Amino acid sequence: MIIDLVENLRSSNEELQMHCANAIFKCAEDKDTRDLIRKYKGLDPLVKLLSNRENKPLLAAATGAIWKCSISKENVKRFQELKAIESLVALLSDPTEEVLINTVGALAECAQEPENRASTRKSGGISPLVNLLTGTNNQLLVNTCKALAQCAQDPDNISIIERMDGVRLLWSLLKNPNPRVQASAAWAICPCIKNIRDSGETVRNFVGGLELIVSLLKSNDIEVLASVCSAIAEIAKDEENLAVITDHGVVPMLASLTNTNDDILRKNLTEAIAQCCKWGKNRQLFGSHDAVAPLVKYLKSPNTGVHASTAKALHQLSKNPANCIVMHENGVVRLLLGMVGSTDEVLQENSAGCISYIRRLALANEKARNA
Repeated sequence: MIIDLVENLRSSNEELQMHCANAIFKCAEDKDTRDLIRKYKGLDPLVKLLSNRENKPLLAAATGAIWKCSISKENVKRFQELKAIESLVALLSDPTEEVLINTVGALAECAQEPENRASTRKSGGISPLVNLLTGTNNQLLVNTCKALAQCAQDPDNISIIERMDGVRLLWSLLKNPNPRVQASAAWAICPCIKNIRDSGETVRNFVGGLELIVSLLKSNDIEVLASVCSAIAEIAKDEENLAVITDHGVVPMLASLTNTNDDILRKNLTEAIAQCCKWGKNRQLFGSHDAVAPLVKYLKSPNTGVHASTAKALHQLSKNPANCIVMHENGVVRLLLGMVGSTDEVLQENSAGCISYIRRLALANEKARNA
């Protein structure tokens, strides 16, 4: 079937081309289908269809097919060769919502490759993407946030995003009632905070901004919680902001999430806990809110990414003696000993650091008993 669809993309009948592109749009969620489209050289005619700016249904179908085909890195490579990024950026001014949704979705996928982030900027794509943050279509907002989350990892792009007040616009989307919009905005905020110079001050200048992001820890949506924890981990790197979010009750709210089984949430939650430990009595506070014992279980997760962030959090928490006792009682030493030999240096160092604090406490107790 795929070979026929690809063949008919080259037809001179625009309606037939549209139906074939639409079929690819619907089928290309599947990896095998995406591979076949590339194998039968279907990517080239799809890009060619982008030049037909008058036929909006055909343009929507073609951009949709390119979006879904871009999920595969091998396809993105071919799209690069065909200068598809430049053609997609040119469509960011198109008034048709469906075309915009698909175009931005395709740019978001392509921008996972660093060179395409630069191509998006050089083609003038960053400004129109930021402007789309003021829209009302939820799917378009989600795709725009995803595209900017990728583009913001490029230092030259971040200066344009900042100049256009893009971070404030992303922050305002945290008030959107749709959880998918909230989550995609929070994910996009993370690289912005990470890469903007003086981001701590930028964040403090958003009136009620820190209180707003902490309040989202009450969400029932796992994706919102994971993305907000990731943003909090970045925010907390600034001491003043960490003090403010502590006052807003970030510690008990993070502690209340520790009984989760979701590994994406676990990873981002432990990153946030590790950073939030670095202020005042927060380590002690996490302990008194029963956040320590559940974290030990995270080390049994099959996801190695969870191990590194959990070891980081446990290392910070182990600087409080009461937390060391809870960790020891829950068998953390045996689990961490197996991770000291890891090839991941972050995991290795934090595992060793945590064991060291527990050992010091045990030795101090022994000395006191023998005194």
